[in-house]
Amino acid sequence: METDEFYKASGYCYASIQTRILLLIVLSMKNLSKLSILFLTISILFACSKEDKIPADVAVNDFIWKGLNAYYLHQDKISNLSDRKFSSQPELNNYLRGFTDSEELFTSLLFDRPNTDNKSVLISDYNTVKTPAVRTAITNGIEFGIIEEPGNPANVLGYVTHILPNSNATLKDITRGTFFNAVDGVQLTKENYTQRLSATTTELSIATFDGSIVTSTAKKVQLTKTAYTHVPVFMSKTFVEGTNTIGYLLYNNDFSTNYIADLNNTFLEFKNQGATQLVFDLRYNIGGGSFAKTIAQMASMITGQFANQPLIKEKWNVKAQPWFETNQPDSLITNFSDQLNPTTAINGLQLTDVYLILNGTNFKGSSAIELLINSLRSYINVHVVGRKTAGNNTGAITLYNSADYDFEGRNTDHTYALQPIVLEFLNKNDESYATGIIPSIETCAEEDILNLGVLGETSDPLLENVLNYIATGIIGANPVCNPNNFEFLYSSIQAQRIFDAGVFIEQNLPNTY
Repeated sequence: METDEFYKASGYCYASIQTRILLLIVLSMKNLSKLSILFLTISILFACSKEDKIPADVAVNDFIWKGLNAYYLHQDKISNLSDRKFSSQPELNNYLRGFTDSEELFTSLLFDRPNTDNKSVLISDYNTVKTPAVRTAITNGIEFGIIEEPGNPANVLGYVTHILPNSNATLKDITRGTFFNAVDGVQLTKENYTQRLSATTTELSIATFDGSIVTSTAKKVQLTKTAYTHVPVFMSKTFVEGTNTIGYLLYNNDFSTNYIADLNNTFLEFKNQGATQLVFDLRYNIGGGSFAKTIAQMASMITGQFANQPLIKEKWNVKAQPWFETNQPDSLITNFSDQLNPTTAINGLQLTDVYLILNGTNFKGSSAIELLINSLRSYINVHVVGRKTAGNNTGAITLYNSADYDFEGRNTDHTYALQPIVLEFLNKNDESYATGIIPSIETCAEEDILNLGVLGETSDPLLENVLNYIATGIIGANPVCNPNNFEFLYSSIQAQRIFDAGVFIEQNLPNTY
């Protein structure tokens, strides 16, 4: 980074070039007395300090601009973020005053919004930036989808995708694949299904459906919503296929630290049962809450034979990358680990193959899953079952208005924070996934609601397909998707999915004051 660029990015006096030149001239004037030189030097530095002071009315916008100028991944593509755009702090202040509010400024400085960058976020209250809490809900325990009723476009038909363990629904005669068409005796329609299904107590009218005709039955199921805490791991079991012991893990929660210990315990169970293959089912996963460190821990559970070897590489913008390479090179690499924490070992399975199911309601895989796949595939065989992923290979960080953009020492006159994308993730072989990841086995955007089977059993068509692939290596014919042309209107899982702001990293940034 050039010296004057460093000064600008770091928040030093914006008149730094002119100031330094003037200081050099003064210091070279040999016929001036030492007292005169000292007086002139102090006067120049005072003028600089006075000019560099941030007026209160632009404090937030100044923080936004300087944070993005220093670390935004696409800084070099935004002309108004150029180091040479403004020659002084007053000139920058005038620019910052030209926006209606801070959100307008922030959005104007993002690259190709919302196409290339739909992840960067301006947060007006940093008190809302918290580690995801343990997942809770007020629910009766059914997860479901809604389609338009064939032949009756005003009406809708519900179908159950799965039942939450230990919920009210587990006590009732309702299962995956059950259809329902009325609540409390009232036909469900496009206009009323949201309201009707949101009630605390509901009586579902059960129906049969052959793909074209809905037939009401006399069966009713009454459900009551209660406070519910989602189980850490929805389902885990093993299958023995010939010489293979295949672990099956259905995981629905986020990728935060809340569940990493539970996952590690599940992997210990697989390890004790001698699992040689793993099917990691993420079709109902809600995503979110992920840090690169957590993804590395999950990768280490799947493997275990690569401890302390590089798993994830970071590539920052053209200004920050050289600084990190010179001053903090180790911080650019996240390694495999053999420890979850100082007292807990990671239960690695030492696998050479893993199978990830990404299918779901138009689910293309979250950025966390993509990072896991891309990082692992430079070491082992990663078989993706689903559809081409979105290709979000960027990482983000939370920046606060302080000297090193950390929470400590922040400006307490406001509560703004930035969560911009600041880097690209690469694997050991410097491979990216910006264009998405192509699946090994392609599936439909929606499951076949006429043939859902039982989760965790070979009657589940998705799982059966994967087990056959493991046994034979044969992918099979491409599925015929939605032959009945159902119009899918709603998914209770899709509604719970967390906005994918990308994978976050923790980084010690240089002091800018």
